[in-house]
Amino acid sequence: MGIKDDDGDARRRAVEACSTTPKMSEADFRRFSQFITAELGIKLPPAKKTMLEARLQKRLRALGLGSHREYCEFLFSPQGMEQELAQLIDVVTTNTTHFFREPRHFEILAAKVIPDILRRKGRGRVAVWSAGCSTGEEPYTLAMVLSECAEINPELSFSILATDISTQVLTLAKRAVYAEDRIEGIPEALKRKYLLRSKDRSRRLVRMGPELRSKVNFQRLNFMREFDFREDLDIIFCRNVVIYFDRGTQEELFKRFCGKLIPGGYLFIGHSESLTGMDLPLVQVAPTVYRRT
Repeated sequence: MGIKDDDGDARRRAVEACSTTPKMSEADFRRFSQFITAELGIKLPPAKKTMLEARLQKRLRALGLGSHREYCEFLFSPQGMEQELAQLIDVVTTNTTHFFREPRHFEILAAKVIPDILRRKGRGRVAVWSAGCSTGEEPYTLAMVLSECAEINPELSFSILATDISTQVLTLAKRAVYAEDRIEGIPEALKRKYLLRSKDRSRRLVRMGPELRSKVNFQRLNFMREFDFREDLDIIFCRNVVIYFDRGTQEELFKRFCGKLIPGGYLFIGHSESLTGMDLPLVQVAPTVYRRT
């Protein structure tokens, strides 16, 4: 099949646009990389230079800046630190998530973890932290699973703290509105029970019901800063978050998590993560599931 002349013109324009895209110097990349690691804990090795360069294009256009050097100077000014830091965080963070991700974790939570906590605590509220909650799929999944547990165990009550460093994803999480193709991982019975469909069916949107939304408290949190919660936690879900940190930062962060877990509390990590070789007061009870000693 031949290529039409107008298609060729479009391709030439795209190539010309790419050729005029400002490039980031090695010095500017090192400055960005060092700052992002210090501020967010996220590693940016030299192989990530092209990715960062591409992701910052939108910010350069929005601010009317012609180079990464100009953006760098603005970012590190007092005005930039106040106005642009949150935008940079949204640019460099990755927010891949979906409902019932790594489903075995939720099976263990319902079948083993909650019964064990209730045996030890008796009545009382179970405090859960979704650390790195992204657009809300994980905490709302937790809310559904724990709500089902509470129907079987009337003595169970719970609250969920959900945190992320990105203000952009937290705004979406609080809205709790999702396209229908985003909820495919939710069992049909739970969809009917906990989700509200848009009155305009052509929009193909759903929203988490008010009983779920009332169980989740969203807050912005930077892991590199001190976090001082008002109460200790029974369960922490921190999955597929620390893979972006270096090993030393990972261990330090998990030590701080352990300091917030009650004795006998549980930590869930992602299946791509490992605590091997870390000096932590944890015992493994299932793959990527640990209990505080």
